[in-house]
Amino acid sequence: MIDTHPSLYIAPTLGDALSALGERGAEGAAFAGGTWIMRAPIRHQPLGRAYVALGKIEELQRVDVTPAHVEIGACATHATIAAALAPCSDLAVLAEAAGRSANPAVRSAATIGGNLMAADFAAADLVPALLCLEASVEIVARDGVERMTISDFLLKRQYLACDRLLSRIRIERADRRSAHTRLPLRKAGDYPVAIVSLSARIEAGRLMEPRIAVGSVEPVARRWTPLEAALEGAPIDIAAARHAAEAYAAYFQGREGIEAPGWYRISVLPALIGRALQSLSS
Repeated sequence: MIDTHPSLYIAPTLGDALSALGERGAEGAAFAGGTWIMRAPIRHQPLGRAYVALGKIEELQRVDVTPAHVEIGACATHATIAAALAPCSDLAVLAEAAGRSANPAVRSAATIGGNLMAADFAAADLVPALLCLEASVEIVARDGVERMTISDFLLKRQYLACDRLLSRIRIERADRRSAHTRLPLRKAGDYPVAIVSLSARIEAGRLMEPRIAVGSVEPVARRWTPLEAALEGAPIDIAAARHAAEAYAAYFQGREGIEAPGWYRISVLPALIGRALQSLSS
């Protein structure tokens, strides 16, 4: 009888994990919280042949907060991130995304690295939050370290070599305010049908350098750049912002799903923009 169960190696250090992934080649994959991988059979997807567990690597679990920046290890859980960033008003968007995603059981296990690496998971809450904060990521291999913007990473993540690992996320702090809004539906389970993350400076009641990211509407989250340009320097006016969002809603092509049609995902974006702006200005 052929053993169809995948093998699991628990790596004690980052170096061991990289070596193990290199040895396993295309059959190997990193395993952090496992909340996405373990549900593969429910999605009618096969499990991999071999996994390298990263959950025992202490340096990948840390969340280091300084006045200038934040560095988050790829194995930091959503619950850990929400607690660590709770005092940081400029990072409220990420604290809210981590603290409101899925449910408490998932938040205690799911990791930021898993959220970012699940390329076929359109409803990942942390991705639009990181986009609006203009985060960067660190990719580590046995021969060195590569850093790239979160936007570039989302384009390249499916093509990363099997012996490379997402190790940490870095966010430069600034005098900004931020907010995260999502629309869950009962039939969608724990996942939102649309997400809006917003970060901006506020000067004399006006939005400066707004950064707006939308998730779950399309297969991959992305910035809403036409709306950012339309709101640049504008007074904080929820009705006007919703009207502008309606005008630029065609920027997106809503994905179809059993929990919501594409047109509905797009139609709720103006309301989510209004909610995010209200939270930002309160």
